[in-house]
Amino acid sequence: MGIPSEDLVLIRESENPEDPSVITVNCPDKTGLGCDLCRIILFFGLSIVKGDVSTDGKWCYIVFWVVGRWKTRWGVLKKRLLAVCPSCSSASGIYYYRPEIEQPPKLLDLFLLKFCSFDRRGLLHDVNKVLYELELTIRRVKVSTTPDGKVMNLFFIIDTRELLHTKKRQEDTCDRLRSVLGDIMISCEIELVSAEHATRLQRWSSFLPPAITEDMFNLELPEELPTGSPSTPKSLSVSMDNSLSPAHTLIQIHCQDHKGLIYDIMRTLKDYNIQISYGRFSANQSGNCEVDLFVMQVDGKKIIDPNKQNALCSRLRMELFDPLRVRVVSRGPDTELLVANPVELSGRGRPLVMYDITLALKMLETCIFSAEIGRHVIGDREWEVYRILLEDGHESSVERNTIEEGVRKMLMGWE
Repeated sequence: MGIPSEDLVLIRESENPEDPSVITVNCPDKTGLGCDLCRIILFFGLSIVKGDVSTDGKWCYIVFWVVGRWKTRWGVLKKRLLAVCPSCSSASGIYYYRPEIEQPPKLLDLFLLKFCSFDRRGLLHDVNKVLYELELTIRRVKVSTTPDGKVMNLFFIIDTRELLHTKKRQEDTCDRLRSVLGDIMISCEIELVSAEHATRLQRWSSFLPPAITEDMFNLELPEELPTGSPSTPKSLSVSMDNSLSPAHTLIQIHCQDHKGLIYDIMRTLKDYNIQISYGRFSANQSGNCEVDLFVMQVDGKKIIDPNKQNALCSRLRMELFDPLRVRVVSRGPDTELLVANPVELSGRGRPLVMYDITLALKMLETCIFSAEIGRHVIGDREWEVYRILLEDGHESSVERNTIEEGVRKMLMGWE
């Protein structure tokens, strides 16, 4: 008998909220599958506390133990996980692996959500929460406040459910926003963005001053890691060993845990075309994480070249030391919060970044004057950059440090 497609992903919910739930994936393998699965798990607000990965290069078996701070929509999560699993074919009831040519992600239609409202504290986060719950992903945003206290919100979004072209889905979205924002909402419209306009949006990015790019987008670890800060890693080491396996390179990682840690590791290995044959990782209650990965190159060979070893280890260290760049800077007389994260080579950005930024600012009782998301190619990498102009009242370095630390903790799951 074969494996029914719906059984490629099994989820066992925990009976005790303090215990982890278990996600099991048993499906054909492909390079980068772990990254795709971890990205979806992160999107649903779940953290991986333990995991086992095993594959023979054609079929894989993956188990994730996950915990979350929100009520998880398990049925929707399973559907999203199934969507990234490679397909398999059946013959006489026996399922077998069907090799696939890696395809770029499907380009979903881009829509413009345009609504006007009166301003209030926490507005942008409340909008982000609604869009997240509706599975609407923000690709670009432009939010500005007028002198009379009104806010013009322009959200360029895609619909994971691929239903936003329908009148009902558009009406449901506007109705949900009205139910949350209440009387402060003035108008709401949703329209399809033309292919030509969508292409221009992808190319357009606001200017970033050189001083900011040199500071934020450095890909080298500092010679001395800062100490005494809550955001400083307690320990960080990445090493490789070719002596323990005749066919695989062992990558060992010891680091402080953070939200999206396994996604950051998997994303880096995917970008380097590294395949995981066996892996195990776990985080303990003290916040330390241990990762052991037996890997090979896409050609099926170990990583022997010292230059490749050094490059991969260096990139992994940097991604784990500073996966999201956070800075609070002066922009003339104003204060600006900048957050940047690397985009996968496939073009996907990190999920829930805007959600966490706006939640942190809401908790810090910090008002947002304007916000925008753009993409920039700096060096040999593409970055997703969030620029948040804060309202007046943050002139002192103490206040700016508090905002920077608060946003970083929220993004890293250390709040």
